[in-house]
Amino acid sequence: MAIILCAVMRNLAAAALVVLFLQTPVVAAPPAAPAVRVTVLQDGSTFDSRSFIGKKVVVLRFQASWCKPCAAQAAGLERVYERYRERDVEVLALQVDDPEPNARAFLKRHRAGYAAALDPGLLVANRFGFKRAPYTVIINKRGEIAARLDAATDETRLAAAIDAALKVPVHRKPSARGS
Repeated sequence: MAIILCAVMRNLAAAALVVLFLQTPVVAAPPAAPAVRVTVLQDGSTFDSRSFIGKKVVVLRFQASWCKPCAAQAAGLERVYERYRERDVEVLALQVDDPEPNARAFLKRHRAGYAAALDPGLLVANRFGFKRAPYTVIINKRGEIAARLDAATDETRLAAAIDAALKVPVHRKPSARGS
């Protein structure tokens, strides 16, 4: 009797493991992006990322005047800005650890049409996992972090990440698991 009971328990445990592995995994939602509220260098207006939820994809570009890859990628960032500005995409450059005169000179030298603000103490950057410049974060229309792109990101990868974020529906579909 004990041998039969042991065999049955072993089979039940194996069946439970099979069912567990065959279940569809629950996909976690992307993390919510921290709110960003800064003063825009060019016109003194306030940039508040919360005002874009449900309306626009937000591209946060952490860069600096002293950063050589930032300067090398500046023309590509401007082209991406021009390409997407009429497509519900808002670009904000955050000049990290940059004195205002240096930040303004960098933006002027690279003919930046996108909004820019200062992040002198890395208060915003650190909330997004900043390690080094340049660093780009894409926030979808739901206010979720859709992508984090490191210094090696080129114009093509940035455009692909924006395109992917634009495809995400503003509202979540109800879960089918509840039925």
